[in-house]
Amino acid sequence: MAMLPLKNQLEVTQEATHKRKYGSALCTLAVLYFMMGFITVLNDTLVPFFKQGFTLTYSKSSLVQFYFFLTYGLLSIPSGKVVEKIGYKNGMVAGFLVAGLGAFLFLPASWYHQYELFLVALFVVATGIVLLQVAANPYITALGSPETAASRLSLIQGVGSIGTTVAPVFGAHFILSRLQESNESSDALVKPYLVISLTLLLIGIVVFRMALPKINATTSSEEKIAEKPPSIFSYRNLNYGIIALFMYVGAEVAIGSFLTNYIADTLLIEEHAANLYLSVYWGGMLIGRFVGAYVLKLLQPSKVLAVVAAISASLVLTSIMSTGYLAVWTLVLVGLCNSIMFAVIFSLAVNGLGRSTSKASGLLSTAIVGGAVLTYAQGILIDHFSWEVAFIVPLCCYIYIIFYGLSGYKPYDNVKTRQ
Repeated sequence: MAMLPLKNQLEVTQEATHKRKYGSALCTLAVLYFMMGFITVLNDTLVPFFKQGFTLTYSKSSLVQFYFFLTYGLLSIPSGKVVEKIGYKNGMVAGFLVAGLGAFLFLPASWYHQYELFLVALFVVATGIVLLQVAANPYITALGSPETAASRLSLIQGVGSIGTTVAPVFGAHFILSRLQESNESSDALVKPYLVISLTLLLIGIVVFRMALPKINATTSSEEKIAEKPPSIFSYRNLNYGIIALFMYVGAEVAIGSFLTNYIADTLLIEEHAANLYLSVYWGGMLIGRFVGAYVLKLLQPSKVLAVVAAISASLVLTSIMSTGYLAVWTLVLVGLCNSIMFAVIFSLAVNGLGRSTSKASGLLSTAIVGGAVLTYAQGILIDHFSWEVAFIVPLCCYIYIIFYGLSGYKPYDNVKTRQ
C-alpha cells in the first residue's frame, strides 16, 4: 500500500540534487546516529553502576535518565531556533562539540566521586545530543523523496542501532566489570568517556570540513492558498504525534534503564551478565530498523505502527504475568517492535507541515522528555510496589501508540476548515 506523503516539507537546493552528494550526507548522518545511540544507551549501564556505587534507590538512580532526557524538554525549542539561524550542518557540528565537552566533564566528576557532578556532565552531553537530533531529523527527511521519508529515517536509525547494540557490551566489559569497586571510586568511567569525548570532537571537525547538501524550508500548498500560515498547533497529527513520541521514548527508555536490574533480580545473576541481555534488546531494534526500512516502502506506515505497538503491549503484559526466562525474553523482544516507532511517528507527525517542519521538529524533540518523566515514574513504582506494577507504565504507552497508528495520525485539512 502507498504510504502517506510527506508533502513538500523541505527542498534541496539545486546544487545538492546529485545522488552522490546524498550518499555522503547520509553516511555522515549514519555516523551521527551511531554516536547518539551509543552514548544514549550507555546511560542504561550507568544506572546500575551508580545505584550500587552511591547506594541509591531505583528512583534516584533513574535521575541519570531524568536529567539526560529533561534536556530535550528544556532545550529542544531553543535548539530549533539555533539551527534555523546557523543551519543544519553547523547545528550538527555544534552538537558534536558540546556533547564532547560533556563527556570530558566525566573526568573531574570522577576525581570528586560525586553523583551530582556526573548528572551535570550528563546534562551537558544531552545538550549536544539535542542539537544533533533537532538538526538531523528534518535533514534526513529532505535528502530524497518525501514519500520514502519514514523508510529513510528508519534506515539511518538502523545504522544508529549498531551503536545501541554495542553500547551494553562495551558497558558490561569496561564499566560493570568493575562494579564492586564503584563504592569507593568512579575510575571505571574515566577512560571510556575520555575516548568518547575525543571521538565526538574529531567527528565534529570532520563534519565541519565536509561539503554537505544545503536544504531550505519551503511553503506547503496549504500555506500558499491561505492568507495567513496556520498555527503550528492547528495540525491534529502533530498534536497527537507529540504525545505519541513522549509515550514511545518513555516506554523505550524506561524498559532499557531497568532491564539489567530486572533480569538480575528475575534470573538471580550478576549485573554484568544481565547487561548482555540489554544488548539483545537494542540489537532487536537494529534488526527491526533495517527490515522496517524495506517494509515501510511497501505498507502504510500508520498501520505498521499500530500492529507493532499492539505486539509490544502484548509482550509487556506477558512479562508482567509470567516469571523466569519467559518474563525476561518477552520484555527483551519489545526492542524488535520498538525499532520503527520513532521514524514512523516523526514522519506522520510532520506530514503536510511545509515550512513549519523545523518548528515541529523542535516540538517533537521536546517530547523526548518522556524518557525522563516516565522512567522516573517507573523508578518510584519499583521502590514502592513491584516490578510487575512498574511495567504498567510502558504498557499504557504502547496502548496510546496503537491509537495514534489507527486514528491519531490523521491530519485536519486546515484550509477547508477555515473555508
